[in-house]
Amino acid sequence: MNSSNFEFTQPAFLWLLIIIPILAFWLYISRNRNQAKLSIASTKAIQQPGIYNYIYRALWVFRLLALTLLIVALARPRNVGVTTKSKKNRGIDIVMATDVSGSMLARDLKPNRLEALKEVAEDFVDKRPNDRIGIVLYAGESYTKTPITTDKSIVKRTISSIEYGGITDGTAIGMGLGSAVNRLKQSTAKSKVIILLTDGVNTAGSVDPKLATELAKGLGIKVYTIGIGTNGMAEMPYAKDYNGELIYKPMKVEIDEKLLNYIAEETGGKYFRATSNNKLKTIYEEIDKLEKTVIEDIKYYNYDELYRNLVIAALVLLVLEYLLKNTLFKSFI
Repeated sequence: MNSSNFEFTQPAFLWLLIIIPILAFWLYISRNRNQAKLSIASTKAIQQPGIYNYIYRALWVFRLLALTLLIVALARPRNVGVTTKSKKNRGIDIVMATDVSGSMLARDLKPNRLEALKEVAEDFVDKRPNDRIGIVLYAGESYTKTPITTDKSIVKRTISSIEYGGITDGTAIGMGLGSAVNRLKQSTAKSKVIILLTDGVNTAGSVDPKLATELAKGLGIKVYTIGIGTNGMAEMPYAKDYNGELIYKPMKVEIDEKLLNYIAEETGGKYFRATSNNKLKTIYEEIDKLEKTVIEDIKYYNYDELYRNLVIAALVLLVLEYLLKNTLFKSFI
């Protein structure tokens, strides 16, 4: 990005311009007082052409203009051209590990937990233009839906296509975290982050969540954990009717907050509880603020000094006045 600014490096000298109107008045009065007068019956024979007479009377203005230009030159005017280049000096690799178990269809968030998460997660991706993001899904098992990539359109399409089913039901928090850690273990980014979201307790999988936590800690991966679901009861699916439609009934919301707190604290992250759509949105906004990519703006300055032209112009005016007085107007009284 390029921009240009005009400035005076020594603006205090501009106060000297106050003397210009004073000098102009003094020169005008002084010239009229000192001019010789000759009384004769008729001046037609010796009268100079009118325009030359006016120019001669205005020669003192050249000196004032020259002085004005010199004063402005002392104030050192210049144009400053600024070229700004942005340099990303710290990238962040983020893996969003998302629970897609059946309980994510609970209706305590609108229209359900999974759809509410998808909307917020897409907005979060939009706000991370300089980072690489990957998607890991887990229920009774886990798998990588999208490896970490800079292509946000792919990530957003992946998020919008997330649906319940296709994975053995259950909540394998350890496997979800382990898969996310595996995605980041080869990362060379200076900052590595996992956002682990679940709405239950660890009931499946072959990986101990605490072991996965130790692996993340050892690799310098920070984990933000989110427990999604209201406090108390929520309408959750528990069966299907003869048409294949889900049947809901009020069930107690159980989230292993102790485990999620442990994972976050051990890795230097933070635990959040999302009990509503607005709360979920606020949580992702807070994570966005906590994990900012540092962008360094490098500015290049180009100074175009203008005082030299002003000094040259002042000298030209003084020389011009001298030459006119001693050549063209030498015979003027």
